[in-house]
Amino acid sequence: ASFNQILGDVSAFTGYKAAYVIMDGKTVLGDGGGVCQVSTTLFRAVLSAGLPVIERRAHAYRVGYYEQGFGPGLDATVYSPTTDFKFKNDTPAYILIQPSIDLNNLSLKFEIYGTSDGRVSEVSKPIILSSTAPAGDLYVDDPTLKTGITKQIEHRAYGAKVVFDYKVTRNGEELINQKFVSNYRPWRAVYLRGTGQ
Repeated sequence: ASFNQILGDVSAFTGYKAAYVIMDGKTVLGDGGGVCQVSTTLFRAVLSAGLPVIERRAHAYRVGYYEQGFGPGLDATVYSPTTDFKFKNDTPAYILIQPSIDLNNLSLKFEIYGTSDGRVSEVSKPIILSSTAPAGDLYVDDPTLKTGITKQIEHRAYGAKVVFDYKVTRNGEELINQKFVSNYRPWRAVYLRGTGQ
């Protein structure tokens, strides 16, 4: 299944609002920002269900809220048409993917239902193999802001190489033995510094 294909057109025309996306080495406003929270949540559900992951890419830099309660390396970014999250149903029957939204806690959960074939999934704790400090803060003069006003447009994040193992077994037979590697770039803080009247 292709996440992008199921999601369809992500644009203001189809009702998506602008939010922050990573594009061309910058964090900018774009239609459908935040969709990666959905693909990340589905990626984690697919791992729990023991299904084969066909295509998955980590974000360009570490995003703090994806790591809350999970650690780094368990995210899945999407950006149609070039970056997708894909997985396969290799069970003997159909599966049902049931999302549920908790508006009180602003949370999303996916439950995957199907016919059990006895598979057991195991996801190791992510390990940070290396870490890279970002460059110093960058200040960019901006004549559209009044002198004395400073606006932060990028937040500092350490780069890292992160790995975790994904194994699925059934009655002693190994179905999946996959290592996921995420290479996050160091990300410097960037500030706009007002120079205007």
